[in-house]
Amino acid sequence: MRDGNSPDQGEPTHTTESGGGPAAGEPGAVHVIVGTDRTRIVLSGEVDADLGPELQEATAEAEQRGLPIEVDAHHVTFMDSSGVAFLARLSIRSEHRVRLLRVPPTVRFLLEVTRIGELLDVVDDDGAEPFEPVDSATP
Repeated sequence: MRDGNSPDQGEPTHTTESGGGPAAGEPGAVHVIVGTDRTRIVLSGEVDADLGPELQEATAEAEQRGLPIEVDAHHVTFMDSSGVAFLARLSIRSEHRVRLLRVPPTVRFLLEVTRIGELLDVVDDDGAEPFEPVDSATP
C-alpha cells in the first residue's frame, strides 16, 4: 500500500527544489544595483569559481562608480575562496569602507577564519537608510 508520501516504483526518493527554498547546488548569481549614494552588490546561491567572471565585472563596475559599496550576502548558500578573494579585492580597491550586509553563518565563519572580516564593516541588517536605485528612465 502506498500513502501520499511514498514514491511510486521507479521514482526517485529525493527531489531538488527549484523555487521557494535553497536547494543543494543552487547556482550563484551576482547583481549590481547602482543607487543615488551607493552601489549594492547582491550575491546569492553558491559563490564559487564558476562566478569568477561575474565577480570581476561587479568589482570593475562598482570601482568605476566610485560610490560606497554594500554587499548583500543574505541569500548566499555557499562561498569558497573565490568569494573571499572578491570581498578582499573590493575592500582594497574601494575608496570607502565596504559594508557586508545580512551575513549568513557560513560566510561569517569564513570571514573570521580568513580575517577578511577585519577589512569590512559587517552589518546584520541593510541599515536604517533606504536604498534608492538610480532609475535610468527618468532624467
